[in-house]
Order: sequence, then C-alpha cells, then structure tokens
Amino acid sequence: MQNSRVAVVTGASRGIGKAIAEKLAANGFDLLLVSRNEFKLYQALEEMLLKYPGVAIKARAFDLSDAAATKACGDWILSNTSAPAVMINNAGTFLPGDIYKQEEGVLESQLATNLYSAYHLTRALLPAMTAQKSGHIFNICSIASLRAYPNGGAYSISKFALYGFSQNLREEMKPHGIKVTAVLPGAVLTDSWAGFDNSQGRIMEAADIANMVYAATQLSPQACVEDIIIRPQLGDL
Repeated sequence: MQNSRVAVVTGASRGIGKAIAEKLAANGFDLLLVSRNEFKLYQALEEMLLKYPGVAIKARAFDLSDAAATKACGDWILSNTSAPAVMINNAGTFLPGDIYKQEEGVLESQLATNLYSAYHLTRALLPAMTAQKSGHIFNICSIASLRAYPNGGAYSISKFALYGFSQNLREEMKPHGIKVTAVLPGAVLTDSWAGFDNSQGRIMEAADIANMVYAATQLSPQACVEDIIIRPQLGDL
C-alpha cells in the first residue's frame, strides 16, 4: 500500500470514525483501519471492501489504551505505508459522571483511551511523516474540550487534554509541513446517544463530521484549518 493518499483511522469500526473512513474511501484514499473491537472492525472492513472495490483497505484490532499495543499499531501502519497522508485520531470512549462521584480509576482509563492513544500513536508515526514533510493529523476532540458541563467529569478532562495536545502539536509541526486540526463536535448520533429519539433532527449525523474533515484535507499546502467546531443547529444538548 504505497499510495500517497493513505489514511489511518482509529476507532474506525463505528460512529464518527467509520463515517470519516467511508468519506475518505469514496474520494480515493487507501485506508488503514484500527479499532479495539475486532468483530465490529472486520464487519466494517467487509462493508467497505464491497462498497469501494477500487480502494486498498486493511484493518487490524489494537487496544490503543495500552501503550505497548499502540507501539505495535504504529509498527503495523509503517509496514503498510511509508507515511500516512492523513491520520485520524478518533479512538475514544465516553464514561459520564461527576468528578466527586466517579469510581477510582475512571480518570486513568479515560485518559488512556482518549488522550494517550493519540499521543503515543502520533509519536510513533511522526518520524516518518516529518521525513516526508507532509501529512494532516486530525484529533477528534469534543465540545467538552471547550466547556465544562454537569456529568462531564473525567471524560471532559480527557477531552480538554486532547485539545491541548492538538494545539501544542500544531505549533510544533508548522515548520515540518504537517497540518494539525482539532475537531470539536457537539452531540452526534453515535453509540454514545444510543436510544435517543432523533426524529426531530435534534442532533447531528456522523456524516456531518466526516464531510467537514474531508473538506479540510482539500486545501492548498499553505492553508490549515486549525479547529473545526460543529454543533447541532439548535445548540448543545
């Protein structure tokens, strides 16, 4: 897979990650897909291979909350491409709750999945990307990265941290020709909102986020969208 348009997508088996992967495949990107849930990941892989027969797509399950597994994931990616053109750091999980009520270990697990996964995988790929002097890294943050809210707890803390990581990385990568974009969506109809009655169109679709991410990849080399903030039309829930 030596296509110059190879995209890495983590958390690719469902929701926003899957929607972004499909949007990129529909526009000619080869894909390397990663997710923790092996069964759902290979279901997604099978669907995409049938839908986009002209695109090279590979998938492998890794638990990116584990640093050793993340390093192995980086090795697997670099065994399939010299360096990705696009990297989507989307692996994450949502555990609601107030800080003072949450069980011991919730903060650590939220940081491991929502922050450390992006931090360690990005570091594993950056030497190849900086040598190539091009690439675009997207960190899927959240409106919870910008504003505290009740029941946000450790999740919101981890997303604030991910946004800080993204901002620092943006400054560091400027002289290397690598773009960095933080994506901060409000409520999106994914598993986190399972059971929500969206018959009134109150919250967004995953495809809305995918469309914005793809659009940001289409700019000239001298232009970088630093933040994508996207909310439901009627505002946050």
